[in-house]
Amino acid sequence: MRLIIVSGLSGSGKSIALNMLEDLGWFCTDNIPAGLLNTFISHAVQRPGGLYAKLAVGLDARNDPLEIADIPQLLQGLRRSGIQSELIYLSAEPETLLRRYGETRRRHPLAREGLDLRGAIAEELRLLDPLTDGADLVIDTTRSSVHQLREQIRARVEPRSTGRLSIMFESFGYKHGIPGGADFVFDARTLPNPYWVPALQAQTGRDPTVIAFLEAEPEFHALLQDMITFIERRIPLYQNTNRAYLTVAVGCTGGQHRSVCLVERLAQHFKQAYPDVVARHSSLDRKD
Repeated sequence: MRLIIVSGLSGSGKSIALNMLEDLGWFCTDNIPAGLLNTFISHAVQRPGGLYAKLAVGLDARNDPLEIADIPQLLQGLRRSGIQSELIYLSAEPETLLRRYGETRRRHPLAREGLDLRGAIAEELRLLDPLTDGADLVIDTTRSSVHQLREQIRARVEPRSTGRLSIMFESFGYKHGIPGGADFVFDARTLPNPYWVPALQAQTGRDPTVIAFLEAEPEFHALLQDMITFIERRIPLYQNTNRAYLTVAVGCTGGQHRSVCLVERLAQHFKQAYPDVVARHSSLDRKD
């Protein structure tokens, strides 16, 4: 049996993540009281037929704070009993959540008299704080579309096999902001920028001419090797603590050339030893 707890801030995409898992054949249930989670899992384990072989449960802040705080410990106990258990936490910047609620005109689940939307978001952050440190995977949806979030769930969560580490290398542009869910962040802005070469300006780090431009620079290879050495030394630490996911972000000014090329090279290198490797380029689809 494989269990995934999906939690996070209201408006960050929990329903989208659960819907994607359901489309992939998971048995999904949302808003179950945290105090009943253990009972529900016991029922799922004992039921024959494989209905709950892949089980995803949505949890939000409308629970007793003490029961929320107990979730990471509960998952540790389930892992010791042989149940593959993961906690996925979705987040987004407060201003993004405010905008999304303004567009949908929906009521925040914690909104009440005397507490406006901004206050409800802050209260939810406080209540769910115990889950952030215990999360196996944090996904920041601030700059993600619905399609991009669904693709992240499909690419990272669904194919991950028992005991295998899922690694994502993500390029980004500093002018758009650092991805909130990254475990490690590397800066590629010290490398020569192809953007200032007119013939390369409209291309990306996946185009052969940009790759050739960057690989002609000794510093590109030095930085790439430094990153590989750093990551290779730390992967065993993640595996020894039963971490399921590792997210490595590489940034340059616009997220178009240098970081993209480095991420592609990193993904190619680590796929040789780790099957569950994903490359994502968060800034390439942006229109601004």
